Amino acid sequence: MLGKELLGSGSFGRVYKYKDKLNGDVYAIKDIIISDVKNKFLKEVNHLGKLQSIYVVKCYDIWTEKKRLYIQMELCTKSLKDLLEEKAIAFQRQPNQTFDSFEYFITSHLMLEMFECVEYLHTSQPPVIHRDLKPANILINDKPIDNRFLKLCDFGLATHHNRMGSQSDTHTNNVGTDKYMAPEVKSGNNYNEKSDIYSMGFILLDLFDINDNIDME
Repeated sequence: MLGKELLGSGSFGRVYKYKDKLNGDVYAIKDIIISDVKNKFLKEVNHLGKLQSIYVVKCYDIWTEKKRLYIQMELCTKSLKDLLEEKAIAFQRQPNQTFDSFEYFITSHLMLEMFECVEYLHTSQPPVIHRDLKPANILINDKPIDNRFLKLCDFGLATHHNRMGSQSDTHTNNVGTDKYMAPEVKSGNNYNEKSDIYSMGFILLDLFDINDNIDME
């Protein structure tokens, strides 16, 4: 592979942009030290293998080499977090200035795409709870299909929800990113896929530039 370029890094590993020397295609490669791989990345590999959809970042291949785990995925060089940082500048909007009609309708379309992605997870069999929905985990597709741009990624904290089982509402508590975490996920283990909707509400506050200084306690 050629053209290795670092896209991002975290405590568990790094994500690189690669160009295949045989076909010229460009991919994202997540590079993780196997000694650091616990349940988080094993679960991510499992979920990515099963969730094959336009609503989820595509996984092409998974392999190990020299005590490292590699996940080859479709390339999405930007996230909703990046877009939010640039959106006001792109529309030449000053701080505290309201949206014009163009920004409002484009923002509404992004909202629709986000809910379609989450609906896909929640209508899977069994339903999938993402548990870490936030702007950084909503990617912007470099090659949109049917005018769709958004895809979900990072399923390391995702879990299945079995509505029929006696333990259907029992899940690990206090997982995810604090700002977007539903109260029931923070404090207890009796929750379902609706906790993702809470997270989406706070993402919408970011997306529509609404003051989120709200006491949710």
